[in-house]
Amino acid sequence: MRTATTSMQWSDANQSYLVAEFARLKFRLGAELEEQEVGERVQATRGLLPAPAAIDTVADLFGLSAFERDLLLLVAGLEMDAELGRLCAAALGQTQRPQATFGLALAALEHAHWSALASVAPLRRWRLLEIDDSAGLVAGRLRLDERVLHYLAGVNYLDPRLQPLLTSVAPPAAMAETHRRICESVLERLRDHAAAYPVVLLSGDDVDGQQDIAAALAAQLHMQLYAVQVEDVPSTPAEADAFALLWQREAALLGATLLVHCRDAAPHKVVLRVAERSSSPLFIVGSELPSFKRATISISVNKPDSAEQKRLWQQVLGSAATDLNGALDGVASQFSLSAQAIFATGTRLQDVSADENRMDEALWDACRHVGRSRLDDMAQRLEPAAGWKDLVVSDAQRHTLRQIAAHAKHRLTVYQQWGFAEKGSRGLGLSALFAGESGTGKTMAAEVLANELRLDVYRIDLSAVVSKYIGETERNLRRVFDAAETSGAMLLFDEADALFGKRSEVRDSHDRYANIEVSYLLQRMEAYRGVAILTTNMKAALDVAFSRRLSFVVQFQFPDQQQRELIWRNMFPAATPVEPLDYAKLARLSMSGGNIRNIALNAAFLAADEGRAVGMRHLVQAAHTEAAKRDRPLSDAETRGWL
Repeated sequence: MRTATTSMQWSDANQSYLVAEFARLKFRLGAELEEQEVGERVQATRGLLPAPAAIDTVADLFGLSAFERDLLLLVAGLEMDAELGRLCAAALGQTQRPQATFGLALAALEHAHWSALASVAPLRRWRLLEIDDSAGLVAGRLRLDERVLHYLAGVNYLDPRLQPLLTSVAPPAAMAETHRRICESVLERLRDHAAAYPVVLLSGDDVDGQQDIAAALAAQLHMQLYAVQVEDVPSTPAEADAFALLWQREAALLGATLLVHCRDAAPHKVVLRVAERSSSPLFIVGSELPSFKRATISISVNKPDSAEQKRLWQQVLGSAATDLNGALDGVASQFSLSAQAIFATGTRLQDVSADENRMDEALWDACRHVGRSRLDDMAQRLEPAAGWKDLVVSDAQRHTLRQIAAHAKHRLTVYQQWGFAEKGSRGLGLSALFAGESGTGKTMAAEVLANELRLDVYRIDLSAVVSKYIGETERNLRRVFDAAETSGAMLLFDEADALFGKRSEVRDSHDRYANIEVSYLLQRMEAYRGVAILTTNMKAALDVAFSRRLSFVVQFQFPDQQQRELIWRNMFPAATPVEPLDYAKLARLSMSGGNIRNIALNAAFLAADEGRAVGMRHLVQAAHTEAAKRDRPLSDAETRGWL
């Protein structure tokens, strides 16, 4: 497609050409002008144009006949040339506001034909002209769309009616090499079908990358890309028709192409209509893409792998990347970021002074924040406060937890540099099952790992994920996993047996779909490249297929007396005033770590209410309260000697 050049030279020449064309129309309306002189002036001003005039571009784009072109010029001239308006008024015998009518055009202009104002003809089909039909087709006042009027005058802009819906997308500043190769392949196919561009369907997990590819392809085709969210596209028949027509007209006038973000929603009829009728390329992003009568190109665009992410970081950080002392390996293995996110984050980090020796920490924290906003809407973010010294477990359990941390830190080295990723593309994430009674430290262990690995930890709210509607649970989980991979977050499926239960024998459709949900979860857990922790106090209720998909299983035992004493000794913060306590006697109380924390906290409130330090009498009272919650009151023997 051709669009008008916006240079000052073209603008001045376009204005001169319009004046000459208006003079030609004045002659047709009876002005005292020399026909030869008028014709020579039109030819002379046309020769000064460095690119086609706006009126000629419109005529070419929309297939206007010579009469339709002059009719459009005549109505535009009423707005731009007062003398032309006076002549129209005189021809119609009017004394009020000048106007142009179809009858006047039929009588005065050359090559006139009745079909020019047919509803299917270009002038009305593309809403270049509108008619006040209250006075009839011949005598009704003709009006020129304001957007078209400004275009003819040399001012080209997106129609204001579309501006709230569309966003201009610039070509990407950086792209992953795999995405660049996709662009080259698709561009060749688009150029082979330039007469009727196919629809480009983009799927995969990299929404930013899909938009980058669309913008890069549009730039190569010398077009401007605009993006629209499918939920913003009008869906009522009348509004849908108006949107489709306006966009097709804008695509022609601006030399533009459209990107429709569908995400999880299926494109509705107006998108299909735009796809079928538009002659410009159309890009559609989504997971559920329909079939079209128009030819299509289907491309899967996924986020760059760890090795490519590292190269992108090196590209955007430049010389600063060499000062990170291997920190890029950890960032690239932990976070799954698009090239767009890497470039934006890296650009912001260039303001961090290298003298502060905090670039590696700033980089890591910036990556944690990239996907945090999306995940905050779907899960509860915990603020991990516990460290290794706060966790009281056996040596074997602590050793396994240390192994989990080591796996998370060195995944890029093992999978990419040492070649284990070549053995299979699945199962490269890290998942662990923490099993044990309530209060034995499972959630605290997850917090400890999150602190050690400097990760956000999100507890999955099962009530917000599981849905009674078929397919909705899988869709919700996909959103959670996708957002978690972006932010590198640790997912904590608390009481996972409620979600990851055993698949049952199929007796009806409900069983079948429940099994599909569990199967999807099993597959996604295996493919998830982040850290996922499942906790349960009913290990036997979990599906047996998890055993080979879990990287680690940690069994949290009820603490023995020695461990309970250590828990008691570490329970009170340094700022808490505490009387001398008999920790050995406290440890004889058969309570888990979670119960012990509740007792200590309740005792602290009792002591604060008295304005005194925490003592054994407060702990006795709090212990009885905690036991009553479990419907198992304490006997006198259990607290004998505390006071």
